[in-house]
Amino acid sequence: MQILKHKTNIDFISKRKPALFISTLINLAIIVGIATVGFNFGVDFAGGTVVELKFNTPTTEEQVRERAQAGGLHDVTVQRVGPAEENSFLLRMGGVTQLTAENAESAKAAIQGLGETRSVYADMANGIVNFRSAQPMSAEAVKKAVEGAGIGVQEVRDLGANQGGNGFDYQVVASGMADKVFAALGTGMEKPDFEQRRVDYVGPQVGKQLRNRGVMALLYSMFAILIYVAFRFDFKFGPGALLAMLHDVIMVAGYYLVSQREFNLTSIAALLTIVGYSVNDTIVIYDRIREDMVKYKGKGLPEIINIAVNDTLGRTILTSGVTALSLIGLLIFGVGEIFDFAMAMLVGILVGTYSSVYIASPVVIWLGERAAQREAHSGAKQEPNAA
Repeated sequence: MQILKHKTNIDFISKRKPALFISTLINLAIIVGIATVGFNFGVDFAGGTVVELKFNTPTTEEQVRERAQAGGLHDVTVQRVGPAEENSFLLRMGGVTQLTAENAESAKAAIQGLGETRSVYADMANGIVNFRSAQPMSAEAVKKAVEGAGIGVQEVRDLGANQGGNGFDYQVVASGMADKVFAALGTGMEKPDFEQRRVDYVGPQVGKQLRNRGVMALLYSMFAILIYVAFRFDFKFGPGALLAMLHDVIMVAGYYLVSQREFNLTSIAALLTIVGYSVNDTIVIYDRIREDMVKYKGKGLPEIINIAVNDTLGRTILTSGVTALSLIGLLIFGVGEIFDFAMAMLVGILVGTYSSVYIASPVVIWLGERAAQREAHSGAKQEPNAA
């Protein structure tokens, strides 16, 4: 399929210096923004709970949020899932259990108020309060006291007399955040007007591990591509491809930074896809540059790159355009993470096409000029010695 009927002769490379300057400024601004403002990490990375609910009657996001806040859930994020007539929503909140650093002291005070207790310890990671009592206690009384402090209790475990014979050990297991959501939205109702479809929990340590592994996956993939490009072409082509990839990753990360859309495992998948797409477009241009360097030996490198970019322009428009068209469908009909993935990919396609011309190619020119200067300098040194 031929997009351009006639061969183009656009001078792309003459605009490389202002393009590099603007790209550098934008990339630096994004990096500073990430360091100061940060991403809006999703449950995958920050840890927390995701609950999907389906309401029996027409409901809006604002109504769900108001009901949640009225029931004591003030840090909840509500997002509609699927068509409006389905009345399905995702509720995201920090924490896996109802035991938090803020209410742990209240739980301790409630337990200590039941009688002589010691070694009261709140295990925040597992949502458990351990304590030892001088006298046996009723599990029901312990549960009632802790719930009176505003913490849901799943169960109270009676561990029996400790081995030293100086008390009785108990564990209070806090309820999950999903139970709190159910209670908050069902406040004042005989029967809830919604059903719980799914619940996902991610602990803070697991979230941190997932985040670190996602970053390492990005770095490993970029390093592997750098080695591939360096071996397939020439060393002077490798740095350009690497800088183009870095540019594209930072620009797509900028989308998540500016929009404050959730940054999660799907975002890492989008960035990895962009890395592959970026280097694919760069390699197509590099291949044509290498062919034209042999074909036009008398021409300078900037002119050769201009010819190569113009020769591949039709292919670039066709490939990028078809990919963008498929993403537009996802943007129109997709919601939640699907929409975010499609938008990140669309941004990546645009900046990936741009970086192949205005990031990767100018770096090749700069490294070629540096190599030529070194050769001229070494040649000038050898002439006096020969004389």
